[in-house]
Amino acid sequence: MQKVVLVLDCGATNIRTIAVDAQGHIRAVSSVANNTRPDPYYPEYRIWDVKEIWGKFRQTTADVLQKIPAGQIAAITVTTFGVDGAPFTAGGKILYPVISWQCPRTIPVMKNIENYIPLEELYGITGLQPYNFNTITKLIWLKENKPEIVEQMDHFLFISSIFLYYLTGEMVTDTTMAGTSMLTDLKNRRFSENILEHIGFSSSLFPNLCEPGTVVGKTGRQAGESLGLREGIPVIATGHDTQFAIYGSGAEEEVPVLSSGTWEILMVRSGNVNLDPDLLRQGVTTEFDPIPGHYDIGVQWIGSGTLEWIRNMLYRAEAQDKGIYDLMIGEAEKTAPGSNGVRIDPSFYPGSADAGTGMITGLNMNSRRGEIYRAALEALSCRTRKSLGILEGVGNFTAQQLLVVGGGARNQLWNQLRSDIIGIPVRVVDQKETTVLGSALFALAGTGVYGSPDEARQAVQYKTEDYFPSGKRESYEWLYEDYMRFFESRQ
Repeated sequence: MQKVVLVLDCGATNIRTIAVDAQGHIRAVSSVANNTRPDPYYPEYRIWDVKEIWGKFRQTTADVLQKIPAGQIAAITVTTFGVDGAPFTAGGKILYPVISWQCPRTIPVMKNIENYIPLEELYGITGLQPYNFNTITKLIWLKENKPEIVEQMDHFLFISSIFLYYLTGEMVTDTTMAGTSMLTDLKNRRFSENILEHIGFSSSLFPNLCEPGTVVGKTGRQAGESLGLREGIPVIATGHDTQFAIYGSGAEEEVPVLSSGTWEILMVRSGNVNLDPDLLRQGVTTEFDPIPGHYDIGVQWIGSGTLEWIRNMLYRAEAQDKGIYDLMIGEAEKTAPGSNGVRIDPSFYPGSADAGTGMITGLNMNSRRGEIYRAALEALSCRTRKSLGILEGVGNFTAQQLLVVGGGARNQLWNQLRSDIIGIPVRVVDQKETTVLGSALFALAGTGVYGSPDEARQAVQYKTEDYFPSGKRESYEWLYEDYMRFFESRQ
């Protein structure tokens, strides 16, 4: 009988249950929308309702089990976004809702983080950029605003660990989730007592660290009945979606991967680590790879968020049409390289607290919307090249290719521009669910179907759609240099 693993995927947009077989094929999927809720104590703030999410997992899992016999399920795992979690008692009572990474309450906390610890010292230990949503800010917010909660708190569980606890009754901390917290020692792959002491906590706050692929426990009777599963199915730790997306893309060391969505995240798996303070100013963040001894070095910026803004502003009449993206791309393809002098700062994404103000220049009475859209694609491609150069310096490698995954990988014009501007092949991975696949590979290894995640990955047949530089290198080199001057003038 074909064995499958169930991946419970908690995303910011959707809650999903996906069944993946031993060759990495998706056998069934069910999805329902996810969204934040107002904080019951502070209605202007945003939280995740874990009971609601668990109820949605019950729904999606029931849907999948109509297509996949329960007897085929070899293991279950959970993957989700990083940083978010909640305080718990040792008996499993949640004391305060999960503060969402989308909530603005922690912006002033990060702004004043040096009241607790110097920022350069913090970066030199964790390797993480000072994003206002990092876990460290949530603990500080609770301490400053809800001291009675901190007094009662025995453990802090990341959101993936909350669902692992619901499945097994065991409290653990997945290493990849911990690595997003700004509370860990990057080089030693554990929580930093130094940082925790500065903010008034101890590493005992977090249940035992476990590596991806570890068997946390088995489905209990209550959890099994809740999800419609049999008791005793192995539950495997995975965790932070970005890390598993990189692994699931098939990328080996020193092969950069661009996850292209609302945010573009450019990362590379490396055996090297660099915590030079100058990298803090360059926007470099380094997280734990799912496999010990490796690191995921990355840079991120607003990506498709800019394009969606252009769609909503300039293509409003056609915004709901099924062919809207073909229309936008078609108009951009009719525009010459350089977009007739139109330039866009790619941080141009109103509504994002982290994006800056942005700018569009070079408009005239004859400017067309297709020029603006193409300018955004060119600007984002230039940002990718600049960021790739930073990663090459940090990781001490020279990229021979760029793997692209995510929704932005479906834009053929954008892929060609990336290849032309960077000057290397761009390979679009045919796997549409690299996060889910990456988590499944560790679950398959953890339950003994394969001897290791790498062995599991070797069973997957990866295919790519390849884009090569078109021979317009000189014109795009000029464009890149022009954009570098433009970006520098904005700083």
